[in-house]
Amino acid sequence: MNVSELARKLKLNSAELLEILPEFGFDIGKRAIKVDERLARKILDLGDKIKDKIEAKKAAKTSEFAKVAEIAEVIEPKEIKIPAVITVRDLSQLMNKPINEVIKQLMKNGVMASLNERIDFDTASIVADELGVKVLLSEEEEAKEAENLDERIKRILETEDKKNFTERPPVVVVMGHVDHGKTKLLDAIRKTNVIDTEAGGITQHIGAYQVKKQDKLITFIDTPGHEAFTAMRSRGARVADIAILVVAANDSVKPQTIEAIKIIQQAKLPMIVAINKIDLPDANIEKVKKDLSSMNLLPEDWGGKTICVPISAKQNMGIDDLLTTIILVAEMQKDKLIANPIGQTLGTIIESHIDKGEGPVATFLIHNGTLKVGDNIGINDVFYGKARALKDYLNKDMSEALPSMPVKIVGLKFLPKVGDIAEVIDKVERRQRKVSAHDLNKEKSIVRQVHKTPEEEDKEGIKKLNIILRADVLGSLEVISESIEKIESQEVKATIISKGLGNVNEADIDLAANTGALILGFHVKATPAALDLAREKNVKINFYDVIYKLLDDVKSQLTELLTPEVLRKELGKLQVLAIFRTENKSMIIGARVLEGRIIKGIKAEVVRKGEIIAKGEISELKIGKEVVTDAVPTQECGLNFIGKPVIKVNDIMNVYQEEVVKKKL
Repeated sequence: MNVSELARKLKLNSAELLEILPEFGFDIGKRAIKVDERLARKILDLGDKIKDKIEAKKAAKTSEFAKVAEIAEVIEPKEIKIPAVITVRDLSQLMNKPINEVIKQLMKNGVMASLNERIDFDTASIVADELGVKVLLSEEEEAKEAENLDERIKRILETEDKKNFTERPPVVVVMGHVDHGKTKLLDAIRKTNVIDTEAGGITQHIGAYQVKKQDKLITFIDTPGHEAFTAMRSRGARVADIAILVVAANDSVKPQTIEAIKIIQQAKLPMIVAINKIDLPDANIEKVKKDLSSMNLLPEDWGGKTICVPISAKQNMGIDDLLTTIILVAEMQKDKLIANPIGQTLGTIIESHIDKGEGPVATFLIHNGTLKVGDNIGINDVFYGKARALKDYLNKDMSEALPSMPVKIVGLKFLPKVGDIAEVIDKVERRQRKVSAHDLNKEKSIVRQVHKTPEEEDKEGIKKLNIILRADVLGSLEVISESIEKIESQEVKATIISKGLGNVNEADIDLAANTGALILGFHVKATPAALDLAREKNVKINFYDVIYKLLDDVKSQLTELLTPEVLRKELGKLQVLAIFRTENKSMIIGARVLEGRIIKGIKAEVVRKGEIIAKGEISELKIGKEVVTDAVPTQECGLNFIGKPVIKVNDIMNVYQEEVVKKKL
């Protein structure tokens, strides 16, 4: 007898049977294919005992695993607190994970670090995430994080010598609706053609520029112009002193304009309204002022406090008036516009990205002190590198940068985040804060898997669109991420399962193939190997140059996931007078139209004593022997009802149409 046949009779698999037989004195070998019939009968006779023995062994093993899991549950931390910088060895011990596992995960993410090297909090959290441990900043570090830029500057200024204080240029943030002309305005101000290089005329990266008016410098911050970029605008507002709200004279106040006004008011910034496009024939300045006044922003010439300056960025009209107004508003704020050029140097990172030739670079807006070539840069107690070169907004080399000056730093080891507070640290601090060298010049960046909470996973009825996001700079990546995560409804939600800087790679394609995710690339490409794999696995990659087009596509994909709404339109009512024929799934009946209009091909429901007993469709309609398309009140007609054959005389039939309407977000 074949062993497989014997195992089938015992309702076991062959491997289990061959494993247990020696314990019953049947040593036929673990690779036996056949067994003689006499031996087979003996084994069959002991069938129940053999099965009991196997079940007992399985139960013991399960119990053993449960105990191990229980112990692991107790000793393995689910959540740990760590400082901003930690050695690989310490992280391993806190997580209760083998050191080789931690180093393996670091290498997987492109970080080469030995057990005694130090890694920053972000890197530690990525590694811990992948090993199933959540890391938090220690209370001491949280306190440092909680201190905002204003408090930090105030604390520094309080400790420094007042006689060294000087007036610094005002920092102006430009906000407004997506196509009301913000970038055109900045283009007119700085007399350089930036807008032609921007895809679709929309600013894609946050930037900063300086101009001179009446021998006084003014710093301008330009933010992306789509309504969804609240996060970037908020960051811009936090580091600014004055806000310019651009409103088109032919379009007036839009929802995005209202959003910008809220951000400006929350940041408590003095506001100047630049009423743009006054050269257009349909321009209506008075309507703009009226709309502003309805939002408690009464213009000055109407007796209020809101400064309005009519301009045309395209025709270069009113630009000088706007700059003069900024200087006047800055004069009113001069007590706040102070800094110590020889004091502690600190400021805000307003843009960062990896340059193929220069490595990690960042735009640094200085708030106090003077940044010089060769200075050591620290962020959140981590040494980020030395400023090997400083460049202005025209990409010209500089030797130093003064307060309120935007400057590009070349020579960083790591990529800072937009909104980070950076400061100059001395050599002693540099030694104390030194961390392991991340190879950020490589195209491959650290990709962090986004883990969802059980609460999110348990939400019933929510359809999810998985997204893998790749961008060229950190500022864009953060803005797109936050904007995508805000697009949701009760039925659908977009979830970014992975994001990173650099080109789309093979790992992204594998992840998309396994999760059904959509790959979105902003200002990036895909590697040749990734493109080949995408074709092989039928994975779609969408590339974008304009952020709002990317967001519109995400909204479109989410809209497709929405369950269509079925609208019912009542058309009329019939009373059944006679039953002519009954089939399995249809009936031919005679009826009188009580109200409305009966049309061939519409739906019908059969009502008896107030209850719906069947639903179907009227496939044919006759009056007398003539086939008709419709029947009206008081007319008697014959009809073919396709549906459950349960209709009786005197039943009422309600006829109606159903229209499927696609929902919108």
